[in-house]
Amino acid sequence: MPQPLVAWKVLPHGKLVEVDDNLLTVVGRLQMPLAEIPRRMTVVRLIDARLVIYSAIALDEVEMAALEDYGRPAFLVVPGDHHRLDARPWKTRYPGLVVAAPAGARAAVEATVHVDTTAPFFDDPAVQWVAVPGTQEHEAALVVRTPGGTTIVLNDLVANIRNATGFGGWLLKVMGFAGDEPHIPAVRKLAMVKDAEALRAQLLAWAEIADLRRILVSHGDPIEDDPAATLRELAADLG
Repeated sequence: MPQPLVAWKVLPHGKLVEVDDNLLTVVGRLQMPLAEIPRRMTVVRLIDARLVIYSAIALDEVEMAALEDYGRPAFLVVPGDHHRLDARPWKTRYPGLVVAAPAGARAAVEATVHVDTTAPFFDDPAVQWVAVPGTQEHEAALVVRTPGGTTIVLNDLVANIRNATGFGGWLLKVMGFAGDEPHIPAVRKLAMVKDAEALRAQLLAWAEIADLRRILVSHGDPIEDDPAATLRELAADLG
């Protein structure tokens, strides 16, 4: 992975898109040594217009102005060990941000930016922080409830990179990051999943959410075609 940045540096990205009430997302492109990988930032607007920035990406000034019009950045969620690239520049730009990371990733994140909490209090009943069971708290998820349904925001646990082409796409498939359906990449399963039964139980519990609308992942397309079935398949694949 690239070294965490010190200064604000805009890498290729698209436009902010509102996928549901109080929920924005934007996709960037991260050039790795042999492949380009998509990465997603999710923005949740709380009941009082404060913003939760999940897996931050430094955006150009046009998109940053749009984000600031949407609400006030208040929480910076670094959801795992490896999503620190833009964390320090964001904290520098918004010194009042409360930096949150799951407890298992705290030491890695602290090497880049000070972590204020491993259990943030958003003061909004519609937004829930989850340290994903079975990952030894190396993955933080958000459960966001809106009138349109429930969205689960995940980080590295699940990938959904489709239509990867060329040598880089082939390499992502060989490495297990790209494929024809959502999956837990083998390298992530090996590194993160320490209690498969606990993770399976959480996936199945999420699958029972009656109004589950979508799953957003940091790497790949949103999962909107029967996300509950996807969660059950992921649970079954844990063995």
